[in-house]
Amino acid sequence: MNIEKLIDKSVATLKITGRVDTTTAPEFEAAIDGCTEGLKELVLDCKALEYISSAGLRVILKAQKLMNTQGSMKLVNVNDTIMEVFDITGFADILTIE
Repeated sequence: MNIEKLIDKSVATLKITGRVDTTTAPEFEAAIDGCTEGLKELVLDCKALEYISSAGLRVILKAQKLMNTQGSMKLVNVNDTIMEVFDITGFADILTIE
């Protein structure tokens, strides 16, 4: 997994490449935690995300709960494979996906 951070004032975009699984979820969580202070919007760009496990879903849920208290979060460029995971787990109903 690789994460590219782009921060512009109070908006952070994280471009996620590869797999978010049990091994990489802690790194994913640290990347999010490291940029959320003072944020109004968090954007997760999933264009190159190939796989997400339940550990990755937990990190996204935690980020969503945090951003609900200080702004908003959205996921963009979600491919069909990842969207299927969000649909099956019900995450598609609670996340903003564009």
